[in-house]
Amino acid sequence: MNQLSVRTIAMVAVAAFAVYLAIYYWPSIAGFLALVAGTLAPLVLGLVLAYPLNILMSFYERHLFPNSTQGAIARFRPALSLVFAGMTFVAVIVAVVWLVVPQLVECVRLLVVELPVAASALADWLGQSGLITPELLDGAAASLEGIDWQSLAGSVASTIMGGVVGVVRGFVSGTATLFLAIIFAIFVLLNKARLARQLNMVMERYANKRVLVLVRYVLGIADDCFHRFLVGQCTEAVVLGVLCALGMVLLRLPNPMMIGALTAFTALIPVVGAFISGVIGAFLILMESPVQALVFLVFIVVLQQLEGDLIYPHVVGSSIQLPGIWVLAAVTVGGGVGGIAGMFVGVPLAACAYRLLRNDVLGITPGRPVPREAAPSRQGPGPHEDPRP
Repeated sequence: MNQLSVRTIAMVAVAAFAVYLAIYYWPSIAGFLALVAGTLAPLVLGLVLAYPLNILMSFYERHLFPNSTQGAIARFRPALSLVFAGMTFVAVIVAVVWLVVPQLVECVRLLVVELPVAASALADWLGQSGLITPELLDGAAASLEGIDWQSLAGSVASTIMGGVVGVVRGFVSGTATLFLAIIFAIFVLLNKARLARQLNMVMERYANKRVLVLVRYVLGIADDCFHRFLVGQCTEAVVLGVLCALGMVLLRLPNPMMIGALTAFTALIPVVGAFISGVIGAFLILMESPVQALVFLVFIVVLQQLEGDLIYPHVVGSSIQLPGIWVLAAVTVGGGVGGIAGMFVGVPLAACAYRLLRNDVLGITPGRPVPREAAPSRQGPGPHEDPRP
């Protein structure tokens, strides 16, 4: 007991000293972590890009000459499937940009043209209504005369130049990071079978059997949750975009295809995506008719309620086997921690944790048969079944 107590005290003392060192040298540690994060950013981004591309690539691999197991077709099937997956991914992005960006640019141009006219009309109305008096104008003019415009112009120019330099530097750095990430993702996807075999060999060499089974069990559930979430999220986005376009056609609102495509694209952001498309769509319609913009806002709010209460919980929540209340909680916590990226990752992570906890409570552990009385419902595959067709 004394020996155990001394060991415990020593461990606590070492942990407290480590915490003290971490707090004292935190600026240096934070700089080192930022350097490591910047160095590993292309690799991490490449893995992030490789995962959704692998879903498309696997689809093409299953349907592209599936009976050919030997010869040139079998050797070139992964590369050809990757090309088709990349073309599909790029085609979707190009279609959305082609539908949305020209109309958005036109609306901004109209806003720039009409803004001076609207400002002049507002000034005339304020003057006619008596809200702006000559005394108020004289006071404003005196205030403006007291401003050092030369110093202000120099400060503004310096700020603008600094901002331009920062934007250019960030654009170049981001472009280089994205290029390296795409190259790394292509390498990973073309060599995924070999990398999987090498990873299994390393795990089997350095991990005991129990840890190996547990790691494979957790990774399998995590992969299933993320795969189901991405597929469900894309399905929900398509359904919401089609409903938005059909509703706008029925209500005779302008630009239904463009706003429907925008709604489908932003719906990839969990829960709040429809609100983003609603704001942009209302702005685009406002340039043509304020009344129709108001009608569109009412319509998008109703559609958002329909999506939040029926479409999203049933399409996404049921596909990842996560109750709707936990989907909302995951989006809220993930958004608070990591913004839009946190919202996107929080739902499958919550689904993974929920399924692991549920299986542990029901006594479903890796390598152990599922109890008959605790068997999960057949809404989705069990923990040891292959979820893919």
